[in-house]
Amino acid sequence: MDLTTRYMGLDLKSPLVSSASPVNAELDNIRRLEDAGIGAIVLPSLFEEEIDAGTSHRDDPANGQIARSGLNYFPDSSPFHSLPEGYLHFVRRAAEAVEIPIFGSLNGTTGHGWITYAQEMEKAGAKGLELNIYFIPTDLSMTGREVEQRYVDIVTSVRSAVSIPLAIKLSPYFSAFGNMAQEFAGAGANALVLFNRFYQPRIDIETLRLINDLELSGHNETRLPLLWIAVIAGRTNISLAASTGVESADQILQYLLAGADVVMTTSALLRHGVEYVESLLIGVRSWLEDRKIQSLNEMRGMLSQQRAQNATPSERAHYMNILQGFSAWYRWR
Repeated sequence: MDLTTRYMGLDLKSPLVSSASPVNAELDNIRRLEDAGIGAIVLPSLFEEEIDAGTSHRDDPANGQIARSGLNYFPDSSPFHSLPEGYLHFVRRAAEAVEIPIFGSLNGTTGHGWITYAQEMEKAGAKGLELNIYFIPTDLSMTGREVEQRYVDIVTSVRSAVSIPLAIKLSPYFSAFGNMAQEFAGAGANALVLFNRFYQPRIDIETLRLINDLELSGHNETRLPLLWIAVIAGRTNISLAASTGVESADQILQYLLAGADVVMTTSALLRHGVEYVESLLIGVRSWLEDRKIQSLNEMRGMLSQQRAQNATPSERAHYMNILQGFSAWYRWR
């Protein structure tokens, strides 16, 4: 059974990738993930704010103190000492510890000097780089096109800094996502990771406070990534990574059928541990064997919009069919 896949021009032994999370901040876990069959690993993100504080402290202790005071708004929970140098040291150790690709991760929202650290990650041995642009445009005067251009400019800057493959982790909140996918490909991105989750607050009505907490993703969150992967797959020269909602092999298979090159998971590993990778891959193999499918290439994208024989020619018609079908069910239940 051939579970190999190709992502951003790299050959991976399986389609399952451990996405950025605390799990990947320990060398022992990284080795165990490789043994369990993971195809690649994305290290936890190095944040723009952490880089700014670290470089300011090195160049000018007074400015460094100011920069670090700004970090008081952010959690002091990085597993890497002496940022950003500690992070680069960990990239180097991780890349030397395993044979599977190790991807560095940068998280930022501007085009400032922190982007040069992409080069440092490449020098440290990262086989690829994931750029997580986590930006919520709270400025009410900012237009949609300005937001889009900001993303494209950051991608262009990072692409000019490195030669290793570059993946962009995105939110779905663009007015014409398919066109943006093409723009990112034109700017030099090798892959899109769909999707980043904006962490949204809730309100505690007893204490009258905004509560910012993390809820791990669930299988009910796969539909939006499935939609856009199915729409884009095979229509651009860019790799597609599915992210969000992987709880079992079922979600992996759905993403692959839609056209994903790899499927990323974080929540499942946080819930069940590193060894859960083996269970996920066993489920994928079993499904393929039951259908006498010998490799992922035989089934990948089978249900993408480009290849599905029964694809609805109009999304409006598909939308109407769903609503009318539900109405009929409700009347006769």
